[in-house]
Amino acid sequence: MKIKCSSQLARHLFLLLTYVSFSLTVCAQRSHFSDQVVYKQVDTVALKLAVYKPEQSNKREKYPAIVFFFGGGWNSRNIDQFIPFAEHLAARGMVALIADYRVKSRQGTSPFESLKDAKSAVRYIRQQAEVIGIDPDRIVASGGSAGGHLAAACYTNQSINESTDPLAVSSKPNALVLFNPVIDNSKDGYGYDRIKEKFPEFSPIHSIRESFPPTIFFLGTEDKLIPVSTAKTFKQRVEETGGRCDLHLYEGAGHGFFNAKEYRELIIPEVDRFLESLDFIGKRTANPEK
Repeated sequence: MKIKCSSQLARHLFLLLTYVSFSLTVCAQRSHFSDQVVYKQVDTVALKLAVYKPEQSNKREKYPAIVFFFGGGWNSRNIDQFIPFAEHLAARGMVALIADYRVKSRQGTSPFESLKDAKSAVRYIRQQAEVIGIDPDRIVASGGSAGGHLAAACYTNQSINESTDPLAVSSKPNALVLFNPVIDNSKDGYGYDRIKEKFPEFSPIHSIRESFPPTIFFLGTEDKLIPVSTAKTFKQRVEETGGRCDLHLYEGAGHGFFNAKEYRELIIPEVDRFLESLDFIGKRTANPEK
């Protein structure tokens, strides 16, 4: 676990300079917004995935993929929230997808429908891997707040599925990138008033099993919704099953901090290193021209 604090200012500056240096050279491999595809139709609602690919992608190559789920308490929608992350990771050689899903303010739905949609999205990506051009065994799920819950619950939940989904296709991601995720839906966590007695199956921290996917978890120490103690318990439970959970705490930061540019520039290099360690993206050099 790494705690960001004033004594680590030098490390912050190093990460920022590394990120800026890479940004200046990334023009050799830019991201490219490719398309929007409908992954699910529910009555009159067409749910789409925005697809970002490496600009010079090869149709014969199978790329690792990452799908992002926006936050908003399963209530509101900010479909553009993860565009900077999607563009960056597409430039690093991944297929990045941003998923729309049903929320209360737009479709009058519950968190259960949101989870059904998230699992449908992962199944669609895996089922259409050949068409999209991805490796079905290297799919990362990511999200912030309630979207982070959806990313994790795609792996932990086994009982909540759309009746029209091809259940033989796994909804389990191969890795997780979580930004202040809602991982506890018990009375002590978030969302219990809407989940109630179903929280054990809905709540990721209560459904951790063996073979949990490699996970990176970002959290601010002043988050009023996700206590640091909850994140540490989550990390401990994942590691007790033999899994990996890299917890990064940011001193003084509140909920949703990762949306701010100054934090995003610190977080992206950490995401890169995590994905590099899994061989989902290649290691970069400080100066590719040398």
